[in-house]
Amino acid sequence: MRKLVSLLLFLCALACSEKISVSDLNYINGYWEIQEVKFPNGKTKEYDVNLTIDYFEYDQMKGFRKKMQPKFDGTFSTSSDAESFQIIQKEGIFWMIYKNDLSTWEEQLIEITITKMVVKNKEGLSYHYRRFQPINSKP
Repeated sequence: MRKLVSLLLFLCALACSEKISVSDLNYINGYWEIQEVKFPNGKTKEYDVNLTIDYFEYDQMKGFRKKMQPKFDGTFSTSSDAESFQIIQKEGIFWMIYKNDLSTWEEQLIEITITKMVVKNKEGLSYHYRRFQPINSKP
């Protein structure tokens, strides 16, 4: 009986969760900072301050991610490196597929809104991003 109740609760939660649509993928564009990382063992690491943020540029199921260092004057430092990705949909789930000369890896897009993005890698780590808000050092 307990297993049946657990299964029903799981199915209800699954049915009640909002699915990501193709139009939601446009929210990927912009500057994001990691808020927390959740590990498979249940532990969480929170990030109050980030010295590096991720800039995503997305268009028609492909894009790139670039590491940026925000400055107090509102500009950014960066290198010429960028990680290209493609987005594919498998069984209603969106996957970000990264590929470079050294490796290939995937991240499942769990949630995306205008202010929040969650991705999960094959190792089970969930990266919770929040939209980056620059520090304005000018009065």
